[in-house]
Amino acid sequence: MDKELVARLDKIESHLAHLEHQHEQLNQVVVAQAKVIAKLQGNQSRLSDTLESIELERVKSTSVKPPHYQ
Repeated sequence: MDKELVARLDKIESHLAHLEHQHEQLNQVVVAQAKVIAKLQGNQSRLSDTLESIELERVKSTSVKPPHYQ
């Protein structure tokens, strides 16, 4: 091969190695973010359930029962 072709191939290989490294780094970030999102969704679900229970208890405690139910 001539020197120009070898130089171009070296440059392409260097860029490919750099892109593969960036791809791996971005993949790690995406995986970490997915874990955080899953954790936040779980927290949000638990908070929603808790608030629903609190609201239900509040409604039960403030509603007046008719005299024949007491």
